[in-house]
Amino acid sequence: MNTHQPTERSRRPRAAQFIKGVQRARARTTFVRVVARQLNQIAPGTVRVHTTPTTHHGRETRAVVLYGEAGALPTTAEQRRAAYGLISRAFPEADWTRARTYDAHTGVLAADEPTAPAALGLDTAPEARQ
Repeated sequence: MNTHQPTERSRRPRAAQFIKGVQRARARTTFVRVVARQLNQIAPGTVRVHTTPTTHHGRETRAVVLYGEAGALPTTAEQRRAAYGLISRAFPEADWTRARTYDAHTGVLAADEPTAPAALGLDTAPEARQ
């Protein structure tokens, strides 16, 4: 009976993949830590950044709110502009024409989708609402 015996040659690609995976994980961890530290320097206590595209006097702008553990932080326009600049440079491929929230703990930039209140029953199929 022939059984597969891994050779040095067949093990090497897996080891290389493992090493590359570890390097990517370390780079990601470093990225998350650096962005969190920079957000904290911009506005101490920042754990989330929420951006929403808006229009003001016919000009497209961006509403930015910085949140701490207890809720929205009191910030200046300069702090909000700096936080948005940091996040938009960190995620250049993101579609900034949609509302987004960045979580400094996880390093995840998520699109905010509007949702209806559960009491309206719009989150279930029509058959289930009857």
